[in-house]
Amino acid sequence: QVQLVEAGGGLVQTGNSLTLSCAATGGSLSGYRLGWFRQVPGKDREFVGAISWNDRRTYMADSIEGRFAISGDKPKNIMYLQMNNVRPEDTAVYSCAAGRLILSSLRNAANYPYWGQGTQVTVSS
Repeated sequence: QVQLVEAGGGLVQTGNSLTLSCAATGGSLSGYRLGWFRQVPGKDREFVGAISWNDRRTYMADSIEGRFAISGDKPKNIMYLQMNNVRPEDTAVYSCAAGRLILSSLRNAANYPYWGQGTQVTVSS
C-alpha cells in the first residue's frame, strides 16, 4: 500500500515561489499517476495537476495558468509541485494523491485511493 507524506507548505508572499514535495513509500510507483489537489474550507478539492510516473508526462489544470509545474524524482519516489508567482487565491491545503488511473480520471479526486495528510499554503497579499 502506498503511503504519501507532503512537506514544504508555509507562509509565502504574493509573487514569490514555493516548492511542495510528496514522498511516497510502500512500494513501486510503476504504473501509477500522482496528483496534486488543493482545498479551501467549504469547497471541494480542486485538481491542480498530475504526473504519470512511468513517463513523467504532466497534466496541469487550466486554472493554474502555467504558474505551477510538477516533476518527479524517480529514484527517491518524490513528486514536487513548484509554485511560482503565487497569489492570495492559491491559499489552500495542498494534498498529493496516487492511484493507477486512466487519463480521463486524473482530475477527479474521488478516483485516487491513496492520499497524504495535506500541507497548508498561505499566500499573504
